[in-house]
Amino acid sequence: MPDLERRADYFVGHFEAMASNCEVLIDTEDKNLAQEITRLAAAEVCRIEQKYSRYRDNNILHRINQGAITRVDEETARLLDYAQQLYQLSEGQFDVTSGVLRRAWHFDGSDNIPSAARIKALLPLVGWEKVQWYNPQIQLEKGMEIDFGGIGKEYAADRAALMISTFVAGQSDTHACSTPVLINLGGDLAVTGPRKNGNGWQVGVNSGASTMSPQAADFSLKQGGVATSGDANRYLEKEGMRYSHVLDPRTGWPVKNAPASVTVVAASCTDAGMLSTMALLYGPQAEDFLREQDVPWWCQWHNKEYLL
Repeated sequence: MPDLERRADYFVGHFEAMASNCEVLIDTEDKNLAQEITRLAAAEVCRIEQKYSRYRDNNILHRINQGAITRVDEETARLLDYAQQLYQLSEGQFDVTSGVLRRAWHFDGSDNIPSAARIKALLPLVGWEKVQWYNPQIQLEKGMEIDFGGIGKEYAADRAALMISTFVAGQSDTHACSTPVLINLGGDLAVTGPRKNGNGWQVGVNSGASTMSPQAADFSLKQGGVATSGDANRYLEKEGMRYSHVLDPRTGWPVKNAPASVTVVAASCTDAGMLSTMALLYGPQAEDFLREQDVPWWCQWHNKEYLL
């Protein structure tokens, strides 16, 4: 059952999902309403986690990854279409079939770098172009897998925000039907709108960010979402070289000289997550890519050489 605490003039609901500490900030003084909103958010996030977690053997993702022709529901079809679009826009850099590379890479902070032969053996199992996707049916080649980890948490944040917006809009109480909410899934954020006083939600971004866009200088979140991608907790390091968990699916190796982290604000948390991940995939050209997007962003760099 989610926990609830009172802060100043709003409530904060807490729950755990997707290996993250999750929060729901609710701009209301109605405790019962805050409890129901937190329950709805937790239920929706957990539903998505159960449906698309790669660690379960009883969901649609598991069935797809068995390699048989699989008929999918509309929600899964939309995610597959989005994955295909990202693959095409990124020229193969953003690829939901690249999860098989985790069989070789274990980003636990150690110096256990896999061999080139191990990486090469896995590359035939990577590549969206090998997927037979004809809505509503999909089939993977033997040994291939789809992993929605790169977009799943951001999608869950947006879905929770949508569920809450629909719920509060249906309330007969005028006060309740205008209750703004911020969803925080381990740092990936989505809001239903500005606070009741008209101000945006105050969002903390790492003050160590070395560069930022002009739009980010005076920032508060009134709509859309925020996402951060980086290697603060997932990396390998050997002989002074740091290997990020952000892999180039075309080579099987970490992207060279990528930023330490990228934070992006966009029209949705899903879009923000896509842009922050894409920026990392661009490596040393990350800021050039971000400047072309016309969105607020922050980019932090490592102080040492990233990868040979």
